[in-house]
Amino acid sequence: MKNLESDLREAIQGEVRFDSGTRAIYSTDASNYRQIPIGVVLPRTLEDVIKTHEVARSYGAPVLARGGGTSLAGQCCNVAVVMDFSKYLNRVWSVDPVQRIAAVEPGTILDDLRDAAENHHLTFGPDPASHSRCTIGGMIGNNSCGIHSVYSGKTDDNVQEMEVLTYRGLRLRVGKTSEEDACPDTI
Repeated sequence: MKNLESDLREAIQGEVRFDSGTRAIYSTDASNYRQIPIGVVLPRTLEDVIKTHEVARSYGAPVLARGGGTSLAGQCCNVAVVMDFSKYLNRVWSVDPVQRIAAVEPGTILDDLRDAAENHHLTFGPDPASHSRCTIGGMIGNNSCGIHSVYSGKTDDNVQEMEVLTYRGLRLRVGKTSEEDACPDTI
């Protein structure tokens, strides 16, 4: 795996961590599961994400996206190259109060999105107990809900569109196109 590590360091601007301490930290989430990852990448840019996939794929190494690590069922744990989006890819790009939509990066903390939306008297409906630490990308992966999901829906009910990168490198823009599917007072 030394070659994988060095190739990742050459390919991306973000952080590449294959040391024992980092791998131990990322071996668990809020669950009881423990899987020691191959290594950890903290991508700084979308290009880093693409390059991480390319390099990992060339070695046959699996890739696992991760946010805050708040999942309770082990979704953040795997023997893979773990990509943590929470350090650098964590911005709320925009909130459109007229269309009631926001554009965010996958590492955006739920409370940061809700704070930005609150400026327009809106909110993001799903509200898991880990709202101060969970990321939107992780919420999408887990289809998070929370106590208000009966009213506002689960995360998948509140996502209009996503840009997705497959393991093979295919980039897709996927999502709903109908405005009538949106919840009226959430983003």
